[in-house]
Parts: sequence; C-alpha cells; structure tokens
Amino acid sequence: MNDETPNRIARTNRSGGRAARHAARSSKLSDSMRPVRAGMTGGKYKPLSDADVLKIHEAALTALETIGLADAPPSGVAILTGAGAIQGSDGRIRFPRALVEDMLALSCKDLTLCGRDPVHDLDLSGQRVHYGTAGAAVNMVDVAGNDFRESTLQDLHDAARITDTLDNVHFLQRPMVARDIADNLEMDLNTIYACCAGTTKHVGTSISDPSHAAECLQMAYAIAGGEAKYRDRPFVSMSNCFVVPPMKFATESCEAMEICIRGGMPILLLSAGMSGATAPSTIAGAIVQAVAECLAGVVYVNAMKPGHPAVFGTWPFGLDLRTGSMTVGSGEQALLSAGCAQMHAFYGVPGGAAGGASDSKMPDMQAGWEQMCSNVMAGLSGLNMVYEAAGMHASLLGFCHESLILSDDLIGQALRCVRGIEVDDETLALDQMREVCMGGPDKPGVGHYLGTDRTLSHMERDCVYPALGNRMSPKEWVEKDRPNLIEQTIARKEAILATRSAARFDPELDATIRARFKIHLPA
Repeated sequence: MNDETPNRIARTNRSGGRAARHAARSSKLSDSMRPVRAGMTGGKYKPLSDADVLKIHEAALTALETIGLADAPPSGVAILTGAGAIQGSDGRIRFPRALVEDMLALSCKDLTLCGRDPVHDLDLSGQRVHYGTAGAAVNMVDVAGNDFRESTLQDLHDAARITDTLDNVHFLQRPMVARDIADNLEMDLNTIYACCAGTTKHVGTSISDPSHAAECLQMAYAIAGGEAKYRDRPFVSMSNCFVVPPMKFATESCEAMEICIRGGMPILLLSAGMSGATAPSTIAGAIVQAVAECLAGVVYVNAMKPGHPAVFGTWPFGLDLRTGSMTVGSGEQALLSAGCAQMHAFYGVPGGAAGGASDSKMPDMQAGWEQMCSNVMAGLSGLNMVYEAAGMHASLLGFCHESLILSDDLIGQALRCVRGIEVDDETLALDQMREVCMGGPDKPGVGHYLGTDRTLSHMERDCVYPALGNRMSPKEWVEKDRPNLIEQTIARKEAILATRSAARFDPELDATIRARFKIHLPA
C-alpha cells in the first residue's frame, strides 16, 4: 500500500455530504455527542484491595482516637468537644470512633460546586471526575526564554481567561500567588477578582489570614449580586489548609474556615503532608495520616454546620529523599492520589487530591510523561477533583500558561481513558464486519471500513482529536514547514488573550466593586 492508497479508497467509497461532515467536525459538539466531558465516572482502577481499604480506615480511626490532633484554636476546641471529641491533658483533641462515624453520616455527599455560569456546575456525586488547576506557585515559566520570573496578578488573570476557553479544564483553583501585591488583604481580594473576572467556571481561592475572611466573603457577595444569591449558588470555594501535618490543626486557618462556613462558602479540607518528612514514608502510611486528618476536618465542619459543602482534600505528596525535593511527577505520587480516591469512595464523600503536576521545569518530554501518568491514574480511580492537573511545573514552584493550554489535549486523552470501552451489540460491530467482508445481495463487500456510515458517524463520538498534538506524517510535517508545538501553543495563548473575555464583569458591577475594594488590575 503506497501513500496514495488510503485517500483513493476514501474517495471511491464516500458518497455525498463530505462538506456537511467537515462543517459538523469544525463546529462545537453538543455535550451528548462529545467523546469526553466533565463529570465522567471513573473508579475502574483500584490500587487498594477491599481489605486494604478497611485496614487504612481502621488505622485512621485508631490514630484519631489515640493520637488526636494538637493546636486547635479555642473556638475549635469548643466546637469539637461540644460534639463529643475529648481534649486530653496534653491539649490534643481525640476523636471517638462513634463521633467520626456520626459526622460522616451527617456530611454532604451529593455536592455540586457551582460555576458563575450554571453550564460549568460540577457534580461531585459518586466517582465523577473533574480536572482543574490549583497551587501556590511563586514563579511563571518563561518558555521563550527558558527561564522563570515572579508571578503577578496579571498572570493569574490570564490563567483564568485561558482556563475559561479550555473544554477539558473544568475549574480554576488559584494556581499562583500575585507576588506584585505586597499587602496580603489586597492580594486575597484581588485573587478572587482576577479569577472571577477571567472565568465563569468554579473558582477556588485561599485566604491568608482569618481577619481577611469577612472581606473576601463580601467580595464574593458583590460579584454574585448579593449575599443571598451567593449563598444560593456559591461559585467561589475556600482552599483551607486546616491542618499542619503531622496531626496538628493550623490555628489561623481553622479560624478562617469557621468564618467562611458561617458565610456560606464551600470548603476544601486540605491535608498536604509530605511523605518521609511530615507524613510517613510509606504510601499506605501517608494515606492513613491524610485520611485521619481529613476525617478530623469532617467532624469540625459538621459539628459547626451539618451537611455544609466540603471536599475531602487528601493531598499527600512524595519526597525525593536524595535531594529533599518534592516528587509530584512520580509514580508514587500517582499511587498516593489514586489510593486516596478509593478512600473517598469508601466514605461516600466528595474528594480531591493532586494529579497532573510535573517536576520538570519546562513543558518537555519529562513533563508529558509525569503529567499524563498521574492524570490518567487519578481519573481511572474516580477522583472527583483532580487538582493541579494543568500547567504546574517545578515541583509546584512554577506555573506555565503554555502548559495549561497543552494540558487541555492531555486531559482530553486522560478522560478518554476514564470513559473506557463500551461493549454492546452496536460496538461489537458484527453487522459491520459482515457487510464489509461479504457485502449484501446488491453489492460485494469492499474489504475496509473507511468511509462507511458507521465509521463516520462514530468518529467524533468515540475519538478525542487533539487541538495541538501533531499526527501528521513526516512527509506532511516537512511540507507544512515543520510546525513546532510550543510555538503553536504560544500563538494560541496570544490569540486567547487578544480576545475580550466572556467572563468580564458588567461595567456597572465592575464599577461598584472598584468603588469598594482596591483592585490592581486595570479596568
């Protein structure tokens, strides 16, 4: 078969409608027709056996009952002991098993994280999978200069604007710190503004000080058009590191969490121990500690407000003991997050963990294998919220706009793995095989499937086609002047940022917000 054969076969056997098919492929597919979408159900991959899950559960309960957590704020001590936790003479709060089980029963199970636009709502029930950004990178990856620079508020806003255009990046949790804003309150407020002005997808943010929480809530209320509207559809959630591993409450973060719970803001209960440093060095031990810490968070939240929306955020990370560096791109990290996803499913609570981050400094081959490994395993394990899935480099120290865009293709392939293989009478395709091989009474079989109605009708529903990934032959690649992936990605970034964002606030609303808060982005 020579280079011309496939095209000749296609031309011989395709009947009319080619222009219509091209037009259909170039237009945006409806959700029902797309091969992948937000909220596809995972859970087929289980690195832990059922017996392993029970052992981890029992170990976590034992840790809570016998070790407990230190350093709860006075308000937290009152909340937890009022619910039935016990403060020992050493000051540590210990959690009877029955209390943990009671609070799990009260916890929010069928959580929907709202977008500003309802089309972006995230259904976290069961093992539905969503991918998005997260982190607190302090640098931006400069792909053109092969270098790093400090991240700015404009970079954050641009990341939000880019995310808003990417089908496979389902939410935006603040991925970087606006290092050009010295005042921490102004930074927290401008973080919410920059994210929400850039995307109508769900936004996650952090609050650096409990004294900032009330003002941050007021910012969210203002964007929503009033407190009642925000409470009805809270499109901003709080990423809260309520613990300092190992097994200590983060006093100020707990105080901020209490204010946000009262203010109607969903909470990500984030435990981010580092295996071998602030968590046990074994994968199982790191999962046990993260589960125990987040179970303490479940008690805390539901003792305050039963059923308050909260994500069970077990985020244990790996550590390279040779260098002291994080290993977010490792196979061990992928197993940590997949194992945590199984524990979330065991408890029946919405959960999140890290996946898709890279230790590589640039969007290169190392970044590709690292990002794909943990994104696929997290999705297959049924992780509800895969945080840091797009754009994160340098062991969480650097964020890259170009990598964010490339992640849309990468996550699309990961989601196709999550979708799996459908097996039914149609997909088994015996009728197609019979027709192609034997034909019918009026015509012989043609011996191939190219151009058949079934092949053409399924090509968009069954297959994920990369927007930037290159599948040209070497001959065509040369004829097209050897297109470069990074150069194409830079061009797409510039095109996105040159277009007015659909998420921008109404001018009257924007003026109202700017009159109340000091906004650093230009109007």
